[in-house]
Amino acid sequence: MPTLVRAGEPDLNYEIDDFTDPWANAPVLILQHGYCRSAQFWFQWVPYLSRFYKVVRPDLRGLGRSGRNFDLAAQLSTDEYLADLRAIVAALGDAPVHYCGESFGGTIGMAFAGTYPHLLRSLTLIAAPVFINDGARKGYACGHSSWPEAIRSMGVKAWLTETNRSTRFPPDMPQAFIDWYDRGIAAAGVDMMVRIAEIALAADVTPLLSKITAPVLCLHPSGGVISNDEQKKLLQKELRDIRFVGLPTPFHMIHYIRPALCAHQVLQFAGAVDGRVCEE
Repeated sequence: MPTLVRAGEPDLNYEIDDFTDPWANAPVLILQHGYCRSAQFWFQWVPYLSRFYKVVRPDLRGLGRSGRNFDLAAQLSTDEYLADLRAIVAALGDAPVHYCGESFGGTIGMAFAGTYPHLLRSLTLIAAPVFINDGARKGYACGHSSWPEAIRSMGVKAWLTETNRSTRFPPDMPQAFIDWYDRGIAAAGVDMMVRIAEIALAADVTPLLSKITAPVLCLHPSGGVISNDEQKKLLQKELRDIRFVGLPTPFHMIHYIRPALCAHQVLQFAGAVDGRVCEE
């Protein structure tokens, strides 16, 4: 688990999973987690991908094992996330990478792809919003004035229980998984959860979409509230090379609901971009 140490900036942790052939010089595939999660949340995907790609799983600043020595109000924003990602790509050799981001991690990926198009081999979006639409804002507010206010008023446990039920997971999701998921999110802390919610609500990467040159794979839940048909139409309009794969569920967390299916889609997509056969 390398740690990128930078003067005046929080340390950035990232996990590397590499079971590729030593002589193959396999490309890097970055897996970027979403809202208040961490590198550990990709555990189901790693076995499928790391035989063919150097899988890199960063922790966003303030989450997981990355540093928290920064001011939440002044030093946490989409711009900071982009600068952190740029630093990690530089540390990995400053060569173009495949990027796969889930939910808000996909939003960050769109911003990165539009800002640094020369550094992306491909971009995969897993239920990733271009912006947080009114339906999602209302759902995450849970009857309160806003998403951040709901977290503070309800408390983390109650807010997670309500939004897991309404948005994230189907009723048959194993309770042991839900408990594990909730513990991981709660580890971020209330202040971090509120601040990242504020950043997500303010983010709108629409102006950067036309600057994305990498081929894009979009995995999305059919009938989802967050990455919905409105956002699909926007992506179709603005992106020059995009492929959609819909999963038949209204629930947001498709990368946990169908991890093997999603991981294989990403593997085959990245392989096709590279002209590689990713199977044995």
